[in-house]
Amino acid sequence: MFTGIVKQLGVVEKLSINDLSGTLQIVVKEKFDKNIILGDSIAINGVCLTVSEIDDNKYYFDILSETFDKTNLGNLQVGQKVNLEPGLALGDMLGGHIVTGHIDTTGIVNSIEQIDRDWKFNFIFPKEFSDLFVMKGSIAIDGTSLTIGELEDDNFSVYIIPHTYQKTIFSSYKNGEKVNLEMDLLGKYVKRILSQGGGQLYQGKFDK
Repeated sequence: MFTGIVKQLGVVEKLSINDLSGTLQIVVKEKFDKNIILGDSIAINGVCLTVSEIDDNKYYFDILSETFDKTNLGNLQVGQKVNLEPGLALGDMLGGHIVTGHIDTTGIVNSIEQIDRDWKFNFIFPKEFSDLFVMKGSIAIDGTSLTIGELEDDNFSVYIIPHTYQKTIFSSYKNGEKVNLEMDLLGKYVKRILSQGGGQLYQGKFDK
């Protein structure tokens, strides 16, 4: 489990992909603020991955082909920066919102506009996911917890303050770039309940 608060940036040192799986090697300039051991989870651009090897400031991850298919990790290039967040520990402050690290779909950077000191980013998303987007609702973009500021049928916008712009990979985004999207967990549960008949599904089941 994660919060969508990016702790630091990493740099891709190596990415290997074959037909069934791959490996990713990330370098960080500074150690994380918590001790990372083998088997721990780290969200890389919002994707929950397990640490398979540690060598000083280098972290290694094994990746399944399904992850490459459903996220933007397969598009990473050596030297490219990525958002990093270690897994949430019991008692940690939930600064953003509940993020699972399981990507729902990918979006495309549609436009970037600087407004005074802030930035407005617009993203296009597949229409079949439109019922999971809520105006002023939470969304994780490449693992960054944000609030939807504007919403249309197939696109949405978020507003980025200078701190977020500088401390995440938002500063490196370009038009046409693919991003990972994870919608709010609560909304997905509501959608599931409604698709199964809503409140009628549980009618009478909890009567004493």
